[in-house]
Amino acid sequence: MTPDTYEPRQDLQDLQGPEAGEPEATRRNAGETESSRASRGWWDGNADEYQREHGAFLGDDRFVWGPEGLDEADAGLLGPAAGLAGRDVLEIGAGAAQCSRWLAAQGARPVALDLSHRQLQHALRIGGGVPLVEADAGALPFADGSFDLACSAYGAVPFVADPVRVMREVRRVLRPGGRWVFSVTHPIRWAFPDEPGPEGLSVAASYFDRTPYVEQDETGRAVYVEHHRTLGDRVRDVVAAGFRLVDLVEPEWPDWNTQEWGGWSPLRGHLIPGTAIFVCERD
Repeated sequence: MTPDTYEPRQDLQDLQGPEAGEPEATRRNAGETESSRASRGWWDGNADEYQREHGAFLGDDRFVWGPEGLDEADAGLLGPAAGLAGRDVLEIGAGAAQCSRWLAAQGARPVALDLSHRQLQHALRIGGGVPLVEADAGALPFADGSFDLACSAYGAVPFVADPVRVMREVRRVLRPGGRWVFSVTHPIRWAFPDEPGPEGLSVAASYFDRTPYVEQDETGRAVYVEHHRTLGDRVRDVVAAGFRLVDLVEPEWPDWNTQEWGGWSPLRGHLIPGTAIFVCERD
């Protein structure tokens, strides 16, 4: 899992400008090529720190949908665990392939795909024999109808300028009746500062402002890009790609989870949703 927005966006209204050598946070347009290049560079450069900081929570072979800790073993959003044996599954934005290892343990045949070479090196470090593929989610290097299921836990979708293109690619490589399940930051979070404490509970920006969040270097080159879609936008994207939306899951924050992770925290999690999980099917 590569939980994209687990690293906090700052409230842009409070930014005082970047320190020397630090990227500048702004809101501006960013197209497909720029977004893809920024994502590859950011995850290659931050994969080591990310795995050090969050690897214990993610585990080596656990399938977690988001910071709340919702586990696929309990949620069964891909279907009953007992029914995964023998199924071909594509994980998009796999990071160190933790979710794919869990799928393999259930008897599935997963393939872990990620844009970041360094993230996939961590998958090799952990091991487990899951096939790894370095590729862009908008151009999946697989034949039509190659998979029974596809999943993405905070991977790819929020980073791309054209999510419908990604979902159409997912639909293409799925067999009829295949299920596509993906999690993203809950869209309502974009209206709030990305802070775990009380300051993260007051609306600071328009929920309807779809201008991408961009961190750029001193030359104006994007080094991190994240795209905002409203909840309605996400639903329309799913339908436009040819999927049928069968469920929308908004995990509640469990009492056992006392961690803070970027802007996610028990305080905020008990009051507003932090993750949205879309369960889709290809007819």
